[in-house]
Amino acid sequence: MRRPLVFLVTLAIGGALVPAISDAQKVQTQVDVAAMQPGQEPPGFISWRTGEGDAAEWRVVDDPTASTKKAIAQTSKDTTDYRFPLAVYKPVSATNVDVTLRFKTVAGKVDEAGGIAVRLTTPDDYYVVRANALEDNVNFYRVVKGRRSQIKDVSTKVAANQWHTLGLRAEGERFTISFDGKPLFTAEDKTFAAPGKVALWTKADSVTHFDAISITPLD
Repeated sequence: MRRPLVFLVTLAIGGALVPAISDAQKVQTQVDVAAMQPGQEPPGFISWRTGEGDAAEWRVVDDPTASTKKAIAQTSKDTTDYRFPLAVYKPVSATNVDVTLRFKTVAGKVDEAGGIAVRLTTPDDYYVVRANALEDNVNFYRVVKGRRSQIKDVSTKVAANQWHTLGLRAEGERFTISFDGKPLFTAEDKTFAAPGKVALWTKADSVTHFDAISITPLD
């Protein structure tokens, strides 16, 4: 039996490389950090913050250890504990989505954490998976009206000042979390079912770098 041909076309849209695979497959956005200018706010993102304390400070930074020698970083060192900076990616809104990225915790006394948020409708309503280098765990939360509650957690080594990969796949009520390229756990929750944004996430005074950000809507 002959297999149908699949044609791959890559488009450059708003600083992101978007491969248009076929009508039967979904469009992936690879955020083009390499094209961003160090010292500037990352284009295509808007800064939000859950909780208290200073506003988030998101900047493009030079990082010789990053995939393209540049990274998106949260640089504020505000030590307010209940403070969650978000860098929200404006072009994509989806209910079901697969997000992967690399992160490296650089500094932080209160926390050294990095994460992925999905289905954001406000700065106070979303799901988030985060890895913490001070606690050596990966936790999945819901945030409702600014209050965070844990859905599931797994203990695993999260080394500071080293790059790790983190993935979150949201499909209906099922969420699949991967860490360093391997499935880590699944969880179920039905709090948020509407489309929302995708964001980079940190906590308190975490200075965290992000690169290799891939976003694939599944809707």
